[in-house]
Amino acid sequence: QVQLVESGGGLVQAGGSLRLSCAASGRTFSTSAMGWFRQAPGKEREFVAAISPAGLNTYYADSVKGRFTISRDNAKTTVYLQMNSLTPEDTAVYYCAARSGRTTMNLKDYDYWGQGTQVTVSS
Repeated sequence: QVQLVESGGGLVQAGGSLRLSCAASGRTFSTSAMGWFRQAPGKEREFVAAISPAGLNTYYADSVKGRFTISRDNAKTTVYLQMNSLTPEDTAVYYCAARSGRTTMNLKDYDYWGQGTQVTVSS
């Protein structure tokens, strides 16, 4: 089994920054694509960012491109999401997810999910 635990969420003011972390357990982290997704109340869960196993390729939703940066530290089996220039529209529960094989932006492709961490951006 693979376990993912998000942390770093909280309340920030618009224009502020926050860094989310996702700590992974298991023996296949270095061969797993990792993704971040978010879900606001009453809305579908949506793709935010993804990174390939070696960190050579990254993908972003248009809504966060230029503001968010996904990265990973395979030695620490941790993936990060640096969020800058936050707006109230970024308010959501943020989830990290993992899958083996090709890096994708489709939540249905991901096999393992964390419990989520709340991010709230005030105006």
